[in-house]
Amino acid sequence: MSGGGGTSRRVVLAAGAVALAAGCTEYGDEGAEPKPPDSPAPDGTTPASKAPAGDGPPAGPELAKTADVPVGGGKVVKDRKVVVTQPESGTFKAFSAVCTHSGCLVAEVADGTINCPCHGSKYRVADASVADGPAPRPLAEEKITVTGNSITLG
Repeated sequence: MSGGGGTSRRVVLAAGAVALAAGCTEYGDEGAEPKPPDSPAPDGTTPASKAPAGDGPPAGPELAKTADVPVGGGKVVKDRKVVVTQPESGTFKAFSAVCTHSGCLVAEVADGTINCPCHGSKYRVADASVADGPAPRPLAEEKITVTGNSITLG
């Protein structure tokens, strides 16, 4: 900078670095100590205690009722891009509904296979392995939870 008593660039940069190192506060929290991530909320709960009880993350949206998935067949849930199958009575599985050949959505489950309308690929309902090409690999398995008569993602 040129003379004339102005603030040097170094002083301005140093002041900015100190402000940045001090951390951000919310409006109205000036002077307040920063809270650790798991500190109690005003209601006394912590983020971990707000999580639902159970053995893992909460189940996702319902895909189907168990009665909607025939034994030896399945149901395509297009809006979730998932196909749910019941290869044998009481055993439910789910797979991606996106064909591994060209990315089309499978359209139906019939005669023990999951069928893609685009190029004729077929996948077995038991494990989504390729029953008939041109699909190069099986459909990806999806994690589901069956509770009562409800099948959910997760």
